[in-house]
Amino acid sequence: MSQRRRRSLAFLTSGVLALPLLAGCGAGDEEGGPVAAGQDIAMTSRDRVADGGVVRWAVDTLPDTLNTFQADADATTARIAGAVLPQLFVMDAKGQPVANPDYLEKAEIVAREPKQVVLYKLNQQAVWSDGREIGAADFVAQWRALNGKDSAYWTARNAGYERIEKIERGKTDLEVKVTFAKPYTDWRSLFTPLYPKQVTGTPDAFNEGARGALKVTAGAFNLGAVDKKTATVALTRNARWWGRPAKLDTLVLTAVPRAERPAALAAGKLDMAEIDRTGADRIALAHRDAKAAKGAEGAGGAPAHGPGASVTAAQATMSWAIAYGADESKAKEEQASRAANAEAAKKYAEEQNALRTFAVRKSLEPAYTQLAMNGASGPLADERVRRAVARALDRKALAEIVLKPLGLPAKPVGSHLALAGQPAYADNSDALGGQDTQAAQALLADAGWRRGGKITEPAGAKAGPEASSEDDGKTPSGPGTGNDGLYVVGQDDERNGDERGGDERAGDEQGGAGNPQDARPAAGPGLSPALTVTPLAAQQQASLLAQADVARAAAGPDAARDTATDTDAKGAPVREGDGAGQGKASAAPAPAKQARTSGSMLAKDGKALSLRFVLPSGPGSESLRAVGERIAQMLQKVGIQAELKKVADESFFKDHIASGQYDLALYSWPATAYPATDARPIFAKPEPAADGSLLVEQNYTRVGTDHIDQLFDQALGELDEGASRDLIRKADARIWAAAGSIPLYQRPELVAVKPSLVNAGAFGLGAPRFQDIGWKKSPAATEKNAKEKK
Repeated sequence: MSQRRRRSLAFLTSGVLALPLLAGCGAGDEEGGPVAAGQDIAMTSRDRVADGGVVRWAVDTLPDTLNTFQADADATTARIAGAVLPQLFVMDAKGQPVANPDYLEKAEIVAREPKQVVLYKLNQQAVWSDGREIGAADFVAQWRALNGKDSAYWTARNAGYERIEKIERGKTDLEVKVTFAKPYTDWRSLFTPLYPKQVTGTPDAFNEGARGALKVTAGAFNLGAVDKKTATVALTRNARWWGRPAKLDTLVLTAVPRAERPAALAAGKLDMAEIDRTGADRIALAHRDAKAAKGAEGAGGAPAHGPGASVTAAQATMSWAIAYGADESKAKEEQASRAANAEAAKKYAEEQNALRTFAVRKSLEPAYTQLAMNGASGPLADERVRRAVARALDRKALAEIVLKPLGLPAKPVGSHLALAGQPAYADNSDALGGQDTQAAQALLADAGWRRGGKITEPAGAKAGPEASSEDDGKTPSGPGTGNDGLYVVGQDDERNGDERGGDERAGDEQGGAGNPQDARPAAGPGLSPALTVTPLAAQQQASLLAQADVARAAAGPDAARDTATDTDAKGAPVREGDGAGQGKASAAPAPAKQARTSGSMLAKDGKALSLRFVLPSGPGSESLRAVGERIAQMLQKVGIQAELKKVADESFFKDHIASGQYDLALYSWPATAYPATDARPIFAKPEPAADGSLLVEQNYTRVGTDHIDQLFDQALGELDEGASRDLIRKADARIWAAAGSIPLYQRPELVAVKPSLVNAGAFGLGAPRFQDIGWKKSPAATEKNAKEKK
């Protein structure tokens, strides 16, 4: 079996144990309520946008594939598909799917009994770039490629397509009738994007034909050159486009690491780029300095920040003395250092001067950051301990650390399955309860954890703060590779997912699977509000097997053991400190042990209540680490010690989150307009496999229940949209009660743009309308057009 095929395997589990329902809270008169933060895109009517021009838009990487349904698709893959392929449904500003009139006249359920039938009426002008009409043949080919029946197709996901029974032509060539074998509430998620039958018609074309090129497209833009030398993808205006023509001649997607984007913007290589907090601060400082210069005669010179700004007068004097002193060797070395510092300061000042020409548009990403708790084993296997951790947190204070300095609303996220503004959103956090120190302490006491308890440990072991923090993080091979969890599944380590991404872009809370998005969960394509996660369960299994092989090789042949001995009673991988292998004969004498009391911290059965808290160490993750440190302080107040462990961004997801080597972790998941489909793998109850391993799908907390699975299954098959949303809210309430993960805040979205670039920027929950992006007309041109119309 090929490696790519192994990556596409998905492990599906289900449980249907009937349990009492926990009702979710209502969403109010307007379902979902208002969005937490609207779009910031300088929305401008098309008549005020100039025709022509080029926009250079930063992306994280060049795509490995242009097929969004393959495991290594990423956020750039999704962005290209959004511009060049049919999107039957797109996300509006509230993250709700709406029919795209460029391709659809109508799409609706025309029958529910005996089977669900959806009728698509296509725009009669919609054609592929080769002149052929978009029609039923394209729908049939994509269904057969993605329904999971033909293993020759290397697909990352088949959700929804496997429920289709048949697809046929309607009364005319412009009608496509889809009949479902089982009812499917998220039918709008299908056929977006829609590929031509030339791509999906055969396994070879699907697997390889669309990885580096798309010969046939049908969007406002065509796919131009993919240039690996310049790290660019050119999208050119489609002359055969039947809708409103694209305002731009060319949209150039340029791969630039996040840490390098301020310099790229200043150098004129980019017109628009998502940036992290550091980049936004630099632009703010550039504007502040420009304003100060206008108000102060003779102002200018080097800015009071950046390289060399922190050097004191005494340090500067000492440096000068060494550079021109009698010791020639030291003088030469110091002169070289001074020259390098001067050059860095000059370059920084030039960049700051250029950054004055950019604005920062702000919103909140379609993704949220959560505190994940590994419930597979250890103290967090006890639901009472997980709930105590949750009750110790002041979620609003944590949200304010990241969002308040940016001027963004710092309201905690109240749902695992939707964001404010989306129809399924409701704040169900009351199912667990808010911050309450006394309640947390009572839960811990009920679980048997006591202050001042006896602790037995090896002689010489350190206690307290000296042992509470580790840092094995290494500087990533490329700057800006970190992602706050998108580790957006699907976006970063999947990258994207974040990251998430693993591109949760461990960026400064800017987007990897996640990717989680990274994991952007992460995560398959993490740009779209719809969660399109990759098969991370397969990646997790491969990672665990690889780690086992390395361990056995290091230990020698005598250390080889059967797989069953490497798992606990639940089939979960043995975790450090869980006592695996205790009681076996050993030639080495047992180490001496010492006893002490836990003091103000909690202990039970000779062990302190200490949790491994894994955080990414790379650049751009400063806010994430600040949140982690604040959480550790909150837990300490209730007697829980959090051992902060900073790890390299590239290993954060694969070696820790996916493999279960953590107790606490911060990462993000992208939001979805289709939670019944996309969120189920994230919260599905883990099930033991035949080989003794644990199939977790994308549920990296390893916490789930049969009841939650049952609610997802019911919601997926409920065609009454209101009833389906009620089931989703009930599932969310149960997820809160299980306390496997605690949503904290919606991730900030910061985009640097030229002020005259309109209909672009921080898109929030909505999707870009690529044909409307362009440069604003000058006042003179606008006035001239107005006169001509008269």
